[in-house]
Amino acid sequence: MTLAHFLDGLRCACCGQLNALWLDPVRALVECRECGQAALIVLDEGRPV
Repeated sequence: MTLAHFLDGLRCACCGQLNALWLDPVRALVECRECGQAALIVLDEGRPV
C-alpha cells in the first residue's frame, strides 16, 4: 500500500470535493485539484509507509 491509497475517499477540507486530492511526492504536498489548496506532508523516514 502506498501513501496515495490513503487519499482515496477523502474530501478537501476547504471546498469539500470528494476524491480531488492528489499527492506530489517530489514537492511533499497533497493538493486539491478543485480549489488548489495544498498541504505539506511529513514522512517518518524510520518506518515503512
